[in-house]
Amino acid sequence: MLQNKPVKKRKLKVGFDARMVAYRQAGIGQYCLNLLRELAVLQDRRDDFELTVYQSRKEKRHPAQWLSADPGEDAPARPGSVGGQRHPFKKRALWTPPHNRLEQVALPVEMLPFGPAVLHSPDFIPPLRRLAWQGGLPRPFASVITIHDLAFKLFPDLLTAESARYYGQIDRAAASAGRIIAVSQSTASDIVSRLGVSPDKVRVVYEAANPLYRPLDRSELSAMARLEAAGVEEKLTGAGIAENDRFALFVSTIEPRKNLHTLLQAYRRWLDSATDSQPLPKLVIAGREGWLYQDIYRQAAELRLDDCLVWLGGVETADLLYLYNRAAFLAMPSLYEGFGLPPLEALACGCPVLVAASSSLPEVVGDVGRTIPPQDVAAWSGALSQSWQDRDRLKNQALEAGVAWAGQFSWQRAAGETLAVYFEAFKQSGRQSRG
Repeated sequence: MLQNKPVKKRKLKVGFDARMVAYRQAGIGQYCLNLLRELAVLQDRRDDFELTVYQSRKEKRHPAQWLSADPGEDAPARPGSVGGQRHPFKKRALWTPPHNRLEQVALPVEMLPFGPAVLHSPDFIPPLRRLAWQGGLPRPFASVITIHDLAFKLFPDLLTAESARYYGQIDRAAASAGRIIAVSQSTASDIVSRLGVSPDKVRVVYEAANPLYRPLDRSELSAMARLEAAGVEEKLTGAGIAENDRFALFVSTIEPRKNLHTLLQAYRRWLDSATDSQPLPKLVIAGREGWLYQDIYRQAAELRLDDCLVWLGGVETADLLYLYNRAAFLAMPSLYEGFGLPPLEALACGCPVLVAASSSLPEVVGDVGRTIPPQDVAAWSGALSQSWQDRDRLKNQALEAGVAWAGQFSWQRAAGETLAVYFEAFKQSGRQSRG
């Protein structure tokens, strides 16, 4: 008697464009790393999807290796695992560099032999369509894109010509995408109002702080000062910040949109108005140089702040963990953020935060952070002064309410919601999964 063979369940073939990881660990690179780690766990537990990582040809390691390493570390972990899990991802090496002028020509050609059913483009812009010799038809896959912010729309004068060219494709990208992931409600509203996108295809999936960010006790801080964060500790000590001294902290890229201009003016005003004989804290600035950064250094010199500022440059995850735990508070006066990870990372470490009352920042810190009009120098000066005076009370408050608030955001949840978007985009496209 013939028996029916069990029907093999088809898996949704998903492609994830992770090329940016080889070029930049911060920003979108971190988004890819954190999200892929949790998607790997999901794929280990489920049998209804299969994800292929499209990585740069410059990245010679398997995703199992660069995903297993802690963010900011180069040492590969045991091949085949991510955080103790067997690594399930396949990989494809792509020659086309991200943001390349020929990307819209070269990428469709590279993807033609092994295109997925759904492609996630976390760097805003997907392959927009097939080439003319391929029939000029729509893409052969459903497209999901992540739009992290629309700063390039709101502040076009702060863009380099190359960035303006790349992000100038955003209207076509948003119109052609099956689903758009926004990293905050604020960004989702901007996408709908600025790009004319129907809210029906926008899904909010919050980012989260890396699980490594947490409060540290004194012994852990001392150990980090000798080991993982020794380089940063050496710079702090060299600037006159002793082991038990606290300081004001700014973490972000050094560029006009981050509004360091206002913070420097407010800091100068605070210094000038101080009457207490107790010395005020130094302002520690951690972040790499972005575009149009030169005026910020010039302003710092004009305000006579050279002896009061500590410029650390770009820092690693371990360094930030150390800094958040050492700081009296984090100050982030950005004019615009699509999400704004530093305040959430700081809260996860029990560090009080002051943020601009703009874009997504109030959404990210909720009631546990203090919000200030972004360009009100007097208000920022007063907030710096009061936060320093109340630093012990605010620290205790952040160790409870701040840590609890940050814990509501997780990459595990983000991965689950992102996977749901993949299935939704595929279903909406009307295509059949490739088995």
